Amino acid sequence: MTTMGTGRRRADAPDYRMHVVEVARSVRLGPNFVRLTFTGESLRRFGAGGFDQRIKVVLPRPGRTVDDVPDGTDWYPRWLAMPDEVRPTIRTYTVREHRPETAELDIDFVLHGTEDGHGGPVSSWAATTGPGDTIALLGPDRPGTGRMWGVEWCPPATSRRLLLAGDETAVPAVAAIVESLPPDARGIVCVEVPASGDEQTWDVPDGVEVRWLVRSGAVPHGQLLEESVARALAELCEPTGPAGAELEDIDVDNASLWEIPEDDPTGDLYGWLAGEAAVIKRLRRLMVNDYGVPRGSVAFMGYWREGRC
Repeated sequence: MTTMGTGRRRADAPDYRMHVVEVARSVRLGPNFVRLTFTGESLRRFGAGGFDQRIKVVLPRPGRTVDDVPDGTDWYPRWLAMPDEVRPTIRTYTVREHRPETAELDIDFVLHGTEDGHGGPVSSWAATTGPGDTIALLGPDRPGTGRMWGVEWCPPATSRRLLLAGDETAVPAVAAIVESLPPDARGIVCVEVPASGDEQTWDVPDGVEVRWLVRSGAVPHGQLLEESVARALAELCEPTGPAGAELEDIDVDNASLWEIPEDDPTGDLYGWLAGEAAVIKRLRRLMVNDYGVPRGSVAFMGYWREGRC
């Protein structure tokens, strides 16, 4: 398979800057997804990283304006020092697509509803915003790739098979990843979404199978994803038990579940798992302890925790 890696590390870290942007378009993608297209001249110089690139959405408080958003290299301490009623809300989202030639950037938002109860101020805003609304995006000042650009996807050159899995919060990142894969990529993608109609059509290589799992309110969040990943692992490899020391337990209520391979792994199976932290914790244990996938060959990311906004 053609090397799918992004280049693991770079010494020339980018600076991060605020991009003041307007909503240009709002397109409903399904019952629980909306795509917002942002525009602003500074987006011509936005530092695109590709794949699962994370950036910050900076939303003024209700009744406030983008003038509250601090800029410059000292933006963070200035943001911390603001009164609660003034301090803009900051949340992490994935870049779905960047078009520098038209100064546009797309972000797909999950419209968290009553089914899961983990909505927040940005998803609520995304559900009702329209053209002309102004916010800020915090991102790198020049193109690049790797963790300094918010990119965690980094399979080794030895990868021959892929396993990607996530819930609705991971859909934008999974979409951007699979549409960037080389034509000879092979693997399985498991995606759990809340409702029928949330499935999306992606341009993926012939050797990559996307399996959509629709809860429809009938099963607990994560159950279908866990069952699907177990089936996928049974197809991709044999259960062998731990490849090394068993995983330590992580209290996902009080600690972050975010483990990205730091060294260059050499296995032929590469995994990328993201979504609700308790579910990802169980999937992590299934892959590493039951199927012997080296923990250095899998990226595990708890994007959110059930019951918390």
